[in-house]
Amino acid sequence: MSLGTREIYQLLRDAALEVRPMRPVGEPGEAALVSVDIEGWHLTLEVDGTHLRHCQHCRSPDGRQASHDHWQRYGTDPVSLLSTWELAQIERLLAGFRSVA
Repeated sequence: MSLGTREIYQLLRDAALEVRPMRPVGEPGEAALVSVDIEGWHLTLEVDGTHLRHCQHCRSPDGRQASHDHWQRYGTDPVSLLSTWELAQIERLLAGFRSVA
């Protein structure tokens, strides 16, 4: 069973609201990709400068996975469901990770 767009959106929304902690995972890789952990969920996010563009991949703690190709097929990336404020909050958190590194 794969992950649904809304399930991942809710995870990102909770991180934006600081209901669930989001932390960086590993060493920074490609400049455009950032790996984060939200309570055992592993997400790879595509960032263009300071702007969050897409969720490239997500793996839940129980092993379910989905990728950008999956969401493209069904027309909605989880990031596109975020409100303007939620998106700004996630981008603020991601920028904070880079300033620490």
